[in-house]
Amino acid sequence: MAATESLPVTGGRRLYVQLGITLVVLVAAGGMLAAHRATLDSGTDRLAAADGEWLLLACLAAVATWVCAAVAQQGAVAERLPAGRLVAAQFAACAANHLLPAGAGATVVNLRFLTRCGLSVRRSATALAVKAAVGGVVRCVLGVALLLASPGTVRLPARVPPALLVLVPVAVAAVVLAVALSARLRRAVGRGFADVREVHRSRARACALWGGSVAFALLHAGVVVAVVHALGLGLPTGRVVMAYLVASGAAALLPTPGGLGSLDAVLALALTAAGAPGPEAVSAVLGYRLLTGWLPMAPGLLVLALLSRRSAL
Repeated sequence: MAATESLPVTGGRRLYVQLGITLVVLVAAGGMLAAHRATLDSGTDRLAAADGEWLLLACLAAVATWVCAAVAQQGAVAERLPAGRLVAAQFAACAANHLLPAGAGATVVNLRFLTRCGLSVRRSATALAVKAAVGGVVRCVLGVALLLASPGTVRLPARVPPALLVLVPVAVAAVVLAVALSARLRRAVGRGFADVREVHRSRARACALWGGSVAFALLHAGVVVAVVHALGLGLPTGRVVMAYLVASGAAALLPTPGGLGSLDAVLALALTAAGAPGPEAVSAVLGYRLLTGWLPMAPGLLVLALLSRRSAL
């Protein structure tokens, strides 16, 4: 009887916790929007005068990124995931990712979703790690391929800084040494390689993982390209894509919510280096942010609350 009576109490506490978390997230989202109100106001005039057809194309590309993220996530696991809830979880993860640093929001949402779908915590975490690693590899490969296809896209420095020649080998050696000395890291790396091999035993899973990751990166770059064309900047598409790849790679190294600040600054700098005037580059970054982060945030948080209420997270 006591155990039976404790169930409603536990369920009620859990509901209060979920409501409290949702309220905190909504307040944080409102604070972020209020803090960037000046930036929003400064770029409104340029975006209002932008080409509507290009902006519509940018919106469609932004929506398609969530579908591609769902395809890549499905490719990282063997179990069949519910397609509708998987796409909804990626949409919610996008909103959560702009509130916590270094992609922690998206990781938490996807981890909860996968465990609710029956995967163990270890397998869920490994699937997310595999997806993230493939995403990083895809960005590097796309950048190298773009440089090889269009050598004049980016002006490389004639002389590599000596500090870079020292820091890169030292960083690689430190990682290898840490893995060699730690049994826990060796086991984690071994499990990761085992899961990667398991993924590539199925051609469909490998195509979903890699194809979804490639499409995700290209569609995000496509949003920037469409916004740049909407503003009439006239930059070559290759330079804009390279600017996004460089900016997203740099933002991944900085623990800011959703790359906020780091991605904005690097992308604006990269677009300026590609030939865009400073104010127009800032407007392009603002348009990209509006379509991929700020405008979807409120509905994304509502989807997050709905998924949590239905025990999908």
